[in-house]
Amino acid sequence: MDYALITKGLKKGYGKHKILSGLSMNVPKGSIYAFIGRNGVGKTTLIRLICGLQKPSGGEYLLYGISSRKKEVSTARKRIGAVVETPSIYLDMSAEDNLKQQYRILGIPSYENIPDLLTLAGIANTEKKKTRNFSLGMRQRLGIAIALAGSPDFLVLDEPINGLDPQGIIEIRELLLKLNREHNITILISSHNLDELSRIATHFGFIDKGQMVREITALELEKKCRKCIRLTVSDIEVLSRILTERKCEYEIISDKTVDVYGKFNLTKFILELSKEECDVYNIQEQDESLENYYINLIGGGRNE
Repeated sequence: MDYALITKGLKKGYGKHKILSGLSMNVPKGSIYAFIGRNGVGKTTLIRLICGLQKPSGGEYLLYGISSRKKEVSTARKRIGAVVETPSIYLDMSAEDNLKQQYRILGIPSYENIPDLLTLAGIANTEKKKTRNFSLGMRQRLGIAIALAGSPDFLVLDEPINGLDPQGIIEIRELLLKLNREHNITILISSHNLDELSRIATHFGFIDKGQMVREITALELEKKCRKCIRLTVSDIEVLSRILTERKCEYEIISDKTVDVYGKFNLTKFILELSKEECDVYNIQEQDESLENYYINLIGGGRNE
């Protein structure tokens, strides 16, 4: 598999305060990678490092296979478009003039692609309206358009839907999906809106205390979050044998607990177990959301 970004034992700290303490992650090309963690665990720091705004204290990262320890990484970094924390826009300018300014900064001589960018971001009809009069959602979409000015194939976004109303969230979602599916842009996104991330992400990385706790694909996560019946019994071997004979899909959780997927007649099943002298101690319906998965993985408390 090809990767847009790989980090290997990445570290960043200030004096005795460690922010990243050996972070290793893998962002596949063409993915929408959701980077999830509490405030203060290093999400924004990682983004600032890969964008060249800060330098690591240890470890390294690779952009399209080029190590951060090599000077050539600056060339690879040109393939990144980023919105870090808040969009950098000029409030006394129109959306078009903001893009022209970004083109000048990047040294792009022609403005011919600006109308297409404005249309892509859904702000083509704002004309000379100053961005100070834009809604928060419009400013976020302009920020993404500015990040796309250099035609990057890797987009890095820090909390792009923070504070948006439902309509604004939908508009950002549709824009990101379009960029990924139609323009093949890899997206690394940090957000606290777990429900929204579950709608768009293809890969997830859960970070805590400056380290990666788990990386998982959307397909793997979907399997873990599927509805099932969790049975706790006295004899796991009997339960497994009967489930196999019935061609049921199941997963053994412990020496007494099994998750059973799909529909089946629970009453008849319990009677069948009883004939085999297998007692059922507990029956629980499981339907785990991304939020519950995150809480169970990381824990619900605050950082110390």
